[in-house]
Amino acid sequence: MHLRELPTPAVIIDLDVVERNLDRMAAYCRSHDLQLRPHTKTHKTIEIANMQLKRGALGLAVAKVGEAEVMVQSNTKQILVAHPIFGQEQLQRLSRIAQEIDILIAVDDEATVRAISQAAVRHGCNFGILVEFDSGFRRCGLPPGPACVQLAHVIEKLPGVSMRGLMTYFGNIWGTAQQREEQTDKTALAVEEAVDVFRAASIPLEIVSGGSTPAADFSHRMPGLTEIRPGTYVFNDLNTYYQGACLLEDCAVRVITTVISTAIPDQAIID
Repeated sequence: MHLRELPTPAVIIDLDVVERNLDRMAAYCRSHDLQLRPHTKTHKTIEIANMQLKRGALGLAVAKVGEAEVMVQSNTKQILVAHPIFGQEQLQRLSRIAQEIDILIAVDDEATVRAISQAAVRHGCNFGILVEFDSGFRRCGLPPGPACVQLAHVIEKLPGVSMRGLMTYFGNIWGTAQQREEQTDKTALAVEEAVDVFRAASIPLEIVSGGSTPAADFSHRMPGLTEIRPGTYVFNDLNTYYQGACLLEDCAVRVITTVISTAIPDQAIID
């Protein structure tokens, strides 16, 4: 079918652009010795997840249990649920997945960890835990300091959970290239503080996870960071373009519409 034959409005995805975006991010991570754990919230498809894994992603990140239930059908061997999960029904569903592949959960509260531990024991599985710290976005996470270590000590004593590392979200790195660069320097101080406190406490950090698409190009400047979790980069969008984090031709998704009326001068009506 030719493009002009599509019934409109229609969302179209340029696969060549998608592949170019995936290749570029994978190459960046390789060149800076960073692991790539793409967030699937933008594409939410097994096919694209497998394209990312084929290019070297060590695993996937998701926002909620329902996304994890879909992505377990991909070729991934590890999924990070990048938000705290609470509630018996949610943890029961996640426990089923944890019996198949390695599941990591980001937490910032002792009550959440204890509930996860109880679910793991009840269902005979194990969860990896990343302590989430706030690096400046003020959404989730403990202050990067002793509070994170205290929660790690709690995790180390609980059954069914394993302390695996740290996680943060670089949502505060936003704006023009100069603004993003300036915010990166501030955020790097928080990351360094969090990592240093764990080193001082002799707690090993297998994973230090951060990221976002606007912050991706500056991620190598974060001390101790082991992986990044960009999501939007797979398609990109106008927010990313206006920040200078991509070119317009890097936007892989378009909406094709049809002009259905030009009866009024200087005006076009689309469907």
